[in-house]
Amino acid sequence: MIRITELALPLDHPATDLRKAIVARLKIRDEDLLDFTVFKRSYDARKKNTEITFVYIVDLSARDEAHILARCAGDQHVRPAPDTSYHVVAQAPDNLSERPIIIGFGPCGLFAALTLAQMGFKPIVLERGRDVRTRTKDTWALWRKKELTPESNVQFGEGGAGLFSDGKLYSQVKDPKFYGRKVMHEFVRAGAPEEIMFVNKPHIGTFRLTGVVSTMREEIRALGGEVHFESRVVDLLMSDGRIDGVVLANGEELRSRYVVLALGHSSRDTVRMLHRRGVFVEAKPFAIGFRIEHPQSLIDKARLGKYAGHPELGAADYKLVHHAKNGRAVYSFCMCPGGTVVAATSEPGRVVTNGMSQYSRNERNANSGIVVGISPEEDFPGGPLAGIELQEALESQAYTLGGSDYCAPGQLVGDFVRGKPSQELGEVQPSYKPGVRLGDLAPSLPAYAIEAIREALPEFGKQIRGFDRDDAVLTGVETRTSSPVRITRDHESLQSVNLRGLYPAGEGAGYAGGILSAGIDGIKVAEALAKAMLADLQETP
Repeated sequence: MIRITELALPLDHPATDLRKAIVARLKIRDEDLLDFTVFKRSYDARKKNTEITFVYIVDLSARDEAHILARCAGDQHVRPAPDTSYHVVAQAPDNLSERPIIIGFGPCGLFAALTLAQMGFKPIVLERGRDVRTRTKDTWALWRKKELTPESNVQFGEGGAGLFSDGKLYSQVKDPKFYGRKVMHEFVRAGAPEEIMFVNKPHIGTFRLTGVVSTMREEIRALGGEVHFESRVVDLLMSDGRIDGVVLANGEELRSRYVVLALGHSSRDTVRMLHRRGVFVEAKPFAIGFRIEHPQSLIDKARLGKYAGHPELGAADYKLVHHAKNGRAVYSFCMCPGGTVVAATSEPGRVVTNGMSQYSRNERNANSGIVVGISPEEDFPGGPLAGIELQEALESQAYTLGGSDYCAPGQLVGDFVRGKPSQELGEVQPSYKPGVRLGDLAPSLPAYAIEAIREALPEFGKQIRGFDRDDAVLTGVETRTSSPVRITRDHESLQSVNLRGLYPAGEGAGYAGGILSAGIDGIKVAEALAKAMLADLQETP
């Protein structure tokens, strides 16, 4: 196989032009090109008011590839294609007497379970929340009726926090073994659009993800795995520095010396249990801030110029960062084109915001988090759980500011920058349900965060015209940008540094941030666990 990179074509090029471009680039006859696939397609919008081009990475097979590569030796954009297929690293023996346990069924737990099941290890999945269909009903009950189900919501249940999000499937994590391709491939096999395999910033969206996740769950079961909902782990069984199993809320004990801990970033009670039981946990940096909403048309015009609204480009996104005078970094987070701001709390008496988009991304507003990075050394000293305590305090304050009924506190950008409470909305209508109560957001975050965001918004307006428009809406608070703790693991074995057999994984353990990176980490941990199980079996007399 040969890979061609940086193959540029006009935005509206006919489909047949891609093959012609490949043939021309390699200087071969059309009949010598046997097959090709698009590995990646992005667009170059640097000349947004004159010409936007598609840029392709293409993998192909051709006659006499060695000759072609030798002739193109001076072209840095033509080279042998890497092997991006997934290769199983282990296979469970037929007489396997012990089964691994996976705690949590978000993206990390899902891919850990699927990978182990495909290798024959028949994992047992324990998810504290409900199945995806029931969970969706419970989540809508909060949004529409202000009725919170603490164990079934945006954070807890099948699919994890990533289910009610933009469904983004891209990440900046290093992926030399192309685990991300396996994540994409499994999603497509389960019903996701095939385009996620090659578009530059793929996403699925919540409604499509629900069907994809349930299909993958049934494959795990068909391969001999088990998936148990409403099964919250409340304690660990341990002996001689090794895990022996888990205890459920109903008192049931499940024995296993191999446990994947794929909690997600909101299982605060479980983290407290781990800390109490002596599992090594440390505080880590995260970010706090607000959600901001603009008309999607404003973002499209700023990012795509005359091509705004082009069907091949879809809703535009953005990525912004500002280093404030007080030393804080302010940046956009989890940008959701054509999406909505959603109520994301999992605990009574607290308000948390997040962003979500459907596959179509055709809602009126664009939204993103505008957040400030914070660290345990500077902002929440006091031990491993201090970040959790800070989150809880901010979310409780937001609940009070919003009227103590799960409405969120909000403020117009112009009023926020000037330090003036908001009294009425302008053109931009907030999408957060159950609703937004306008006022003053200054009491909702520490003073250093308010100061930094006030400085950053006008600077962002210089990069995207209208970003700091007076009637753009801020909704508070965004606190669960990532886990405030790391459940530290050994770099080589991926096991807890002080409890053998426990595999901290994914976003809740501090090793991922988003659907794709969590799925990748789930695969990595599954492989490490499978190898360890086989090695232990070989050592057993």
